[in-house]
Amino acid sequence: MEDLKAKYDEYKAMNLSLNMTRGKPCKEQLILSNTMLDCLNSKSDFLSAEGYDVRNYGCLDGIKECKKLLADMVDAQPENVFIFGNSSLNVMYDCIAKSVTHGVLNNKPWSKQGKIKWICPVPGYDRHFAILEHFGIEMINVPLKEDGPDMDLVEKLVKDKHVKGIWCVPVYSNPSGISYSDEVVRRLANLKPKAPDFRIYWDNAYVVHHLYDDKQIKVLNILDECRKANNPDLVYEFVSTSKVTFPGGGVAALVTSINNLDSIKGLVKYQTIGPDKLNQLRHVMFFKDINGLKEQMRKHAEILRPKFEYIEKRFSEELVGLAKWTNPLGGYFVTVEVPGRAKQVVEKAKELGLSLVEVGSAFPYHKDPNNSVIRLAPTCMDQKELELATEIFILSVKLCSK
Repeated sequence: MEDLKAKYDEYKAMNLSLNMTRGKPCKEQLILSNTMLDCLNSKSDFLSAEGYDVRNYGCLDGIKECKKLLADMVDAQPENVFIFGNSSLNVMYDCIAKSVTHGVLNNKPWSKQGKIKWICPVPGYDRHFAILEHFGIEMINVPLKEDGPDMDLVEKLVKDKHVKGIWCVPVYSNPSGISYSDEVVRRLANLKPKAPDFRIYWDNAYVVHHLYDDKQIKVLNILDECRKANNPDLVYEFVSTSKVTFPGGGVAALVTSINNLDSIKGLVKYQTIGPDKLNQLRHVMFFKDINGLKEQMRKHAEILRPKFEYIEKRFSEELVGLAKWTNPLGGYFVTVEVPGRAKQVVEKAKELGLSLVEVGSAFPYHKDPNNSVIRLAPTCMDQKELELATEIFILSVKLCSK
């Protein structure tokens, strides 16, 4: 214990300011896309493949070649893609907002249907929960198992006509890093919800974010499975290049059935005359095709892999028996479980200059029932900062285990 106290005093005296709260790309990752900013210049004709002048109004759902690029990211067809702005989170928010005010397809607006409920696999993404809380939608916790949501419970919950949706992060889930099994995807696609306006919100944020070429996770195509199950309209899939190029300047899309797209187009036309097609064309010129995008992601992996491997190595050396943690094959997070001690560990780390996300953030209403889950976001730090932050976290867990 005296050795731990000595280390505590050593770190305390360093007056550190380290941050592992958000899953952001680091500077080295952002640099990978800098030349994309030069793809369009004074010599460009600014024409899309179909002849649209991308500097002007029009082309509400995006240019054809950008649809193809994002469709290829999720193995979909371009006709099922609607290109929006830079943020998939904004698209999710917008879909829920439109459901509240105008309904889904030909169904009544949610605002006229009484209490609306939503299935939330936990631990999950805090910003998903924040959207629902913002709209006053009741959130129902469902355990996220090693292969996806507890489907026995999901299948029971959708029998309630007031349950309108479920969040799903199918690949390298935020924050646990798990990926859905084939069985789970098929059961989701075959759901028979009581509510005709129920939708699976399939947030495929990390579909191309692999750490290892030879260990890539490939989850079944949810749109294909829904079509096979005669549920073609059941899913809204979201994808973006926000962590592929620039989080503040990526391209985001909704991928769904033609019925859903036609309905959403009928609403979006009142919002905008057209998205940022300059950025769409810039992305296509930069990547050329999906192979260029995949090569970009290999470069990302080379930067991120040592950070995740360092965490796994040091946790395996120091925290066995004191904590459980994930060792993800992709994505942006490591999740640590310290039942009954998470808040204490986060506070101890804060004393030493390491900021971690608030305990409870991975649960609706910020309520972690077991005071257990801590999400680590190692990506934005450089390697030296990451190593120092890891050592401080290990020390914090040990001090709170005594």
